[in-house]
Amino acid sequence: MKLSKESEYGLSGLVYLARQRPGTILQAKEVAKAQDLPVYFLAKTFLKLTKRGVLRSFRGKVRGYTLSRPPREISIKEIVEAIEGSDVFRRCVFWSNQCSDDRPCLLHGIWKTVRPQLVELMERVTLEDVAQGRVGSLSDLVSIAPRKAGGKK
Repeated sequence: MKLSKESEYGLSGLVYLARQRPGTILQAKEVAKAQDLPVYFLAKTFLKLTKRGVLRSFRGKVRGYTLSRPPREISIKEIVEAIEGSDVFRRCVFWSNQCSDDRPCLLHGIWKTVRPQLVELMERVTLEDVAQGRVGSLSDLVSIAPRKAGGKK
């Protein structure tokens, strides 16, 4: 389950959009320039995020992208799955695609135990949490999980 540069760039672009006034529409090249990212790579990633409903795209006189929902309603899990594929959290973190329940790697049992906890954490952490810098450490992540589990923001 190693994440790609595309996820890094996509998340960076989304964080930039999340820090704008709600409804702000920016072209991929503006976001790429502001975040020092490769524009064509980011544009391709933004297309994936649009298809999965994380972004809205606009054509015509006003062109560009905006978040489809408030950042607090977009989970990191949703972003990662949109970019990496819906099976990203089922992939082995240790040995690419060679590991499965039928052909387990040496650390398969550990990953199988940890994976559901990681998925739950990624569901709880939002784009807003990342954009506001609330996830700088493991203790930050741990404090987010109980807060959101209880329905408090």
